Amino acid sequence: MPPHRHAPGRSARPGGLRRAAHRLLTLVAAAAVGAGLLAAPAHAEPSVEEIEAQIDRQWEQLEPTIEQYNKVRAQLKVNQKKSAGLEKKIEPLALQTELAMTRVGDLASRYYISGPSQDLGALLISAKPDTLTEQLTILDRLARQEHKQVEGILKVRAKYDAEKEKLDGLIETQTKQKDDLAAKKKSIDAEIKRLEKTLPKSVVMPENCPTVKGVVSEAARTAIQTACKQVGDPYVWGATGPNSFDCSGLTQYAYKAAGIGLTHFTGAQWNEGKAIPRSEARPGDLVFFFSDLHHVGLYLGNDQMVHAPRAGKPVQVASINYMPVAGFRRPG
Repeated sequence: MPPHRHAPGRSARPGGLRRAAHRLLTLVAAAAVGAGLLAAPAHAEPSVEEIEAQIDRQWEQLEPTIEQYNKVRAQLKVNQKKSAGLEKKIEPLALQTELAMTRVGDLASRYYISGPSQDLGALLISAKPDTLTEQLTILDRLARQEHKQVEGILKVRAKYDAEKEKLDGLIETQTKQKDDLAAKKKSIDAEIKRLEKTLPKSVVMPENCPTVKGVVSEAARTAIQTACKQVGDPYVWGATGPNSFDCSGLTQYAYKAAGIGLTHFTGAQWNEGKAIPRSEARPGDLVFFFSDLHHVGLYLGNDQMVHAPRAGKPVQVASINYMPVAGFRRPG
């Protein structure tokens, strides 16, 4: 048999083994992918706590920037006031200087046009008045008082000018600092807003209230944000906002912002919402107290609520456990 030819049985075996091995590897790889062994690791979204921690870090940068901005702005206001005061002092000095210089100019004009007075005639003749130097000497004698006056004014004005120049330089520096700080503040503020937008829809970070999780609807979200903005507003019997509230006035005002109408009366609000067991209560639900339902608050979760407590106590965040809970209702 020629050396380049081989028996059929022997030539087929190595190729067959390779094909079998390839099929086996393919099956193993497929099984591994199916089992998740070769899948790329999933990128976990940051938790609410991690996002809040990032916001806290940004706020740590923002608060000192705000205070530095306030400091520079306050200093700038003081220096601008000083500069305006110097301007007022300089104005009459400038006018006095101009008037004195005008008098000197008038004297010079009269000398050159009309000639010297009789009492100085002899001096002028002996001083050879045809020369400019001698004429200026005589003029200087005639205008000596005006020169002294102008010189005094110019000295005072130079003092104010020097002071104002320093102030103007300081104002320019402080204005730049203020603008730089404002830009930095804007940048950090934008980053905080970006981070807040990454929070899940079920999470709200309302003004004046703790972070709220588990919000079930957009209406509840709006009501929570609206009610929390009123924290610190006074309790006034019968008030429904926008600057003072009683308990049912606050809940009515909060849900009105969400497009849901509630009656300004706790008993009516109890019947205007869907009954919710305490175990299923979610942020945005109304929580009622006492057997006669004479008090209501807006539930925030974790046994917390925002409510208008009573006369002498403003709208505030409080525990729902310091009064007997009658039940929960979900408006809408």
